[in-house]
This record gives sequence, structure tokens and C-alpha cells, in this order.
Amino acid sequence: MSAAVVAELEAALPGRVTTDPAALRALSTDRSGHVGEGLPVAAVLAESVEDVQHVCRTASAHGTPVVARGAGTGLAGGATAGDGEIVLSLERMDRVLEVSPQNRLAVVQAGVINGRLDAQLAEHGLWWSPDPASKDISTVGGNIAMNAGGLLCAKYGVTRESVLGLTVVLADGRRLDVGRRTVKGVTGYDLTALMIGSEGTLGIIVEATLRLRPAVSGETPTLTATFSSIVDAAAASSALVHAGHIPAAMELLDRPCLDALTSFTGEDPSQGGQAFLLLQCDGESAAAELQACAAILQSHGGRVQVARDQAEAQRLFGLRRQMFPALEARGTPLIEDVAVPLDRMADAFAEIRRIEQDCGVLIPTAAHAGDGNLHPTFSFEGHRVPERIWEAAGRIFEMALAMGGTLTGEHGVGLLKRRWLVDELGADQFALQRQIKELFDPAGILNPGKVFAELSR
Repeated sequence: MSAAVVAELEAALPGRVTTDPAALRALSTDRSGHVGEGLPVAAVLAESVEDVQHVCRTASAHGTPVVARGAGTGLAGGATAGDGEIVLSLERMDRVLEVSPQNRLAVVQAGVINGRLDAQLAEHGLWWSPDPASKDISTVGGNIAMNAGGLLCAKYGVTRESVLGLTVVLADGRRLDVGRRTVKGVTGYDLTALMIGSEGTLGIIVEATLRLRPAVSGETPTLTATFSSIVDAAAASSALVHAGHIPAAMELLDRPCLDALTSFTGEDPSQGGQAFLLLQCDGESAAAELQACAAILQSHGGRVQVARDQAEAQRLFGLRRQMFPALEARGTPLIEDVAVPLDRMADAFAEIRRIEQDCGVLIPTAAHAGDGNLHPTFSFEGHRVPERIWEAAGRIFEMALAMGGTLTGEHGVGLLKRRWLVDELGADQFALQRQIKELFDPAGILNPGKVFAELSR
């Protein structure tokens, strides 16, 4: 059956289908480190919506699974492919189709790189605000499929807040245009919001209508603060938000993160501190807000230093964006992604330290401190996560849920968190969401094995 599928695709899409084992092996993993079982039967490098429709019609007719992917930067195993599956790559669909300054929107194909889009929009004085740390290599379609977050979410929201509409190809090849070009609109159920964060399980996002903002103008004053403990730093961050301040970015690193970053870059931005906070303000009152934030951080024991200029600020954020490569250099990383209410962030860091001691594993933890999103990270050898690491990760998930938080703030469920999903959703909601999946994809061919695939531990 697989040979017939491949032959049909090659005949219809010449030059866009590969069965090369090396290429297929590279497409069997993402940056989570997880590798699919076996090799996909083929990869299709789609160049148009019609290409995607043809792949889905063919796959549906033969009952062949399809795994869509962009740049493969996901951290939850959501774009990994295995034996008997077709990989549908959208990387060649990388055109900006329209920029409308009057309407503050852009229409783009799914394979557009986030950072390149920002550069193009800057020529119009506009900006797409989602800012994942991987923005220079991740695609807009992938950001939307995972509802990506990043460094600026506390002030500007996650990806969902910046998407007006989508073009989606369903499992049977039908094209579905959802959403609109207007800011307001309440016709029918919000299928745009449903598709955002659906991780390729309901349909394949091929185009997006994006809501833009005016580009940030003026100075973006930046400070750093070091603390004697990560718990103190988290408490100071929460106090700052409680006082009514919303910095554009507020990034927190503990000592194990700083050790990895220092080893990788040769620079310790904390100069030996136990915790490091990087904070930036923007807007008309940015300078005054930065001063107010500095005062609060100092009152909670922080040693504050204001960046001399924009060049230094960019260098500091460049270091922060090296955090993942620094951890990756220490072995295969399992980068987790819980979020807790802001007033429990210090408690969460304290509990992670206890879990480290109990389980005998090091857990470097960074946080988007403005929105309570923590990234506890584990390193191991090979592609199989050791059970002792899953034990520690499971305790962190339980902690987050007990605090009123969530299993994943921005990375998604994918393969790696599906066994805990029912713990957060509850049995009734879990069953209802599985029914939604079955309605959109009755044959179960879209991204099989992900998100809702398993109930048992």
C-alpha cells in the first residue's frame, strides 16, 4: 500500500517528493530529541495549498497517516514522524502574500520564518508581536499550530491574540477558511481559536491572516538584577507584577541555567549571582516604569544594574536566546513547560529544588517571570528519557496542577505530555475533546499518536 501511495504522490507532485532515507531520518525528530519509530514512507515538500490538498486527499484515500511540520523546532515531539507515515513539510510555502498597513494585517504562508517576517514588516512600521526564543528559525505556521509563547507574552499575549484568520486543509483535502480580516466578529463558533494550538491534529494550517501592531518606537530601557536565591528572585518578580507593572520582557534564570550558559558562551551575565533577572520596558513611559521596577527589585534584595545602551540590551537578550543551545550542548534536553499563577512562582521554584534533591537529578529552570511560565529542563544521553527523569518531571506536573497551573504554557502536549493530559482536563473534557478530534479527522490520519492518543500511564 505504501508503494502505491508514494507512486501516486510522485506522479502528481514531481520534484516535491523524497524517499531518501537520510532526509526521512532528519524529519523523524524535532528539537525535543524524540525520534519516531521507523522511517516515514515519504516526505512531500509542498509549495502550494493545492499541493497540501492533494497530499491529504491521497492519504485519506489510502488511510495513510500524515504529519505536518514546519522547521521542526518544537519541543514536545509534536512534529515527529515514524513508520508508514507521510511527512508534509511546509517550509517551501514561505511567502508573505499581503501586508496591509491600513488594516494592520498581513496574510502569510505557513512556512514564513517568524524573524524574517518581522524584518519585512519593519519596512512598513509594523510588527507581529509573538516572540518565541526560536523566532529566527521557527515558522509562523508552527507558532500558530502550537500557540507559541515567548519572551513578550505578559504584555503582548501569546500567538492566539495575534491571529485573525486561517486557511486550513482538512484530512480529506477540503480547504477551510476560518476567521476574518476584521478585529471584531462573532459569527458562529470560533474555529480559528480552535485550530490555534491544535498541534496538527485537526487540520493543516497553510495560510494565516495576522493581526499587526505598530512597531515599538523609542528607547527600550533594560536592567538586570541578581539575587542570592532563585526563590527571592521569583518573589520579587511576582511583587513587581502585583504592583501593577507590565514590563515588555522579564526573564529569570536560576544558577544551574547560568552555569550552562557560562560554559556555552564564556560569559556569566549574573557575575556569580544565584539568580538572574533580565527586564525590559517599552512605550512612552518606559524610562519611568523601569525606575519603578528597579526600586521594587531592590527592595526585595536584588542588585540592579541598568544597561548602558541599546547595544548592551541586545547583547543581554542575545545571551538569553542562547539558553536552549547551552542546555542542548550538555546532552539531549527535555525542556518542560509548566505555568503557575504568578503568586505561586516562588513556591514552584522552591518545590523544584526539593524535587531535585529527592530524585537526584539537576533541573536547570528558566522562567518567563511576567506570566508564570517555567521551563524546568533535564539532560540525558540518547533519545529515550530515563524513568527517573520522568519521575521528576511527573512530580513537577503534579505540582503545577496542584497550584492551579497547567502542564504546558507554550510548548504543547505532542508526544511527551499526553499521559498526563487527562489529569488537567478531567475525564469529561478529555472525552469531549477526543470527539472534536474525531469530527475533524474521523480516520485519525492527522498527526497520529499525539495529544489525545493514550489514556493510560
